Amino acid sequence: MVPHPRPPAPPRVLAIAGSDSGGGAGIQADLKTMLALGVHGMTVICAVTAQNSVGVQGYWELPPEAVRAQLDSVLGDIGTQAVKTGMLASPVLVAAVCDELAEVAAPVVVDPVAISKHGDRLLSDGTLEMVRDRLLPLATIVTPNLLEAELLTGQAISDEAGMLEAARTIIAMGPQWVLVKGGHLAGSPVDLLVDGSRVIRFPGERIDTVHTHGTGCTLASAIASRLALGDDVPAAVKAAKEYVTGAIAAGFPLGAGIGPVDHGWQLRTAAASR
Repeated sequence: MVPHPRPPAPPRVLAIAGSDSGGGAGIQADLKTMLALGVHGMTVICAVTAQNSVGVQGYWELPPEAVRAQLDSVLGDIGTQAVKTGMLASPVLVAAVCDELAEVAAPVVVDPVAISKHGDRLLSDGTLEMVRDRLLPLATIVTPNLLEAELLTGQAISDEAGMLEAARTIIAMGPQWVLVKGGHLAGSPVDLLVDGSRVIRFPGERIDTVHTHGTGCTLASAIASRLALGDDVPAAVKAAKEYVTGAIAAGFPLGAGIGPVDHGWQLRTAAASR
């Protein structure tokens, strides 16, 4: 038998987030997205949630020493070419993650998860302040939705001008880029990507579906995956938005409430065309 040469390892992306028992968001969404986009996903689990299509029934943080041990294990042996952070439920967990990420040269995508799709609070007191003070200065890009942008800035957002003002306020907190997602505003959706000098508009299409669980996690993981593949930030955001738009369009019902986006829509589309 002639030995086949081993293919090179794909780019590596590390997701630092919470687990979603329903499989639509969190670490589960991160790994599905990374597989779909051709990178190797790795995880540091910071919290475990009990959640399904109708809400979050509870969450339990892991001890900070468990989070640090996971980070040391992955980064000390395998390394990573991009990092995505999601649900960091308490100040002590944010601090533990930031202590490690301060030594990492890879780009960092911060999804400042604060409230679940069903309106359930996912952070303990003081966590947003720690995110502002410690995590955002380490971020290559931060990806708040409108509610998260309002929480981070203390500014109400009712239109695109408010999105831009909030983006500039967040940039002053230290990240290189901010993507303020405007999908919750009325009318045709638009996201704004802002750095210190540029404003890039990403208009989108309004898809008639309620099955959007996991969109924020999926978008942040897709951006991290594209960065690991070599895109710059604007190109990574563009490609990630195209992937997420397809995933939303293919979202499906699950349980009695809000179903997930379809992370494998491209794979199914390719299989159906054969």
